[in-house]
Amino acid sequence: MSDMTLLRVGILVAGLILIAAIFWFGRPRKPGQGKRLPRNAAPKDADSGRLEPTLGEQIEAALADGGTRGGEATTQAELDLFERTLEGSTGVPTTELGKRSSEDFDKIVTVYLAARAGNVLNGSDIVVAAEKAGLVYGYLGVFHRLVERRPEQGPVFSMANIKTPGSFDMSAIQSLETPAVAFFLTLPAPVPALEAWDTMLPTVQRMAELLDGVVLDDQRNALGRQRIAHIRDELRAYDRQREAPPLTKPGRW
Repeated sequence: MSDMTLLRVGILVAGLILIAAIFWFGRPRKPGQGKRLPRNAAPKDADSGRLEPTLGEQIEAALADGGTRGGEATTQAELDLFERTLEGSTGVPTTELGKRSSEDFDKIVTVYLAARAGNVLNGSDIVVAAEKAGLVYGYLGVFHRLVERRPEQGPVFSMANIKTPGSFDMSAIQSLETPAVAFFLTLPAPVPALEAWDTMLPTVQRMAELLDGVVLDDQRNALGRQRIAHIRDELRAYDRQREAPPLTKPGRW
């Protein structure tokens, strides 16, 4: 299997987990749901006492078998594990800078910045490039672009590591190596969708220049002009739909 194929498989698996986690964080809790295990404890099978594999081991197994597991529906247990991993990660700030004002969303637009074949992205280089591109480190240990002078409105878009758990541990940033980072625009955003995209795309392209990486779309293909135009059309339609007044029932004669 070529390096590029392995890279695309890795991005696919991590992208699915990232989007599933965002969905999980935004859905309402059921009674009794969301109990935390101690940070030094791992989930066990109640009958056998067997340790369940960690999320990192699940990803490694998916990569080992060619990524076939990445196409299956993510189980609730995996999502619980993802959430615990984020909260238990060292070096993740407790700040809410970059937290969405509402966890409700109806659309996610994702692009990737990947290292070229045979290379990796280094943690310290990512941090420097992110700061130069106007991103700030905050909520959940990832980077965000905030609305100028209105940070309380939440992120215009965010950037996460595709390697589990998705956050950037600043206490170990010098040793971090990753094949790619993911930029995701969660809608509705604090600004119109098209404006958010027109803010995110130049940021990704600028960071690609700084890191000598390549920009990929959500299908792990090179992000070209045709795909960019298609995304812009989709987001323009999204904005029009949200601006349209709600339909009202006709009154009686």
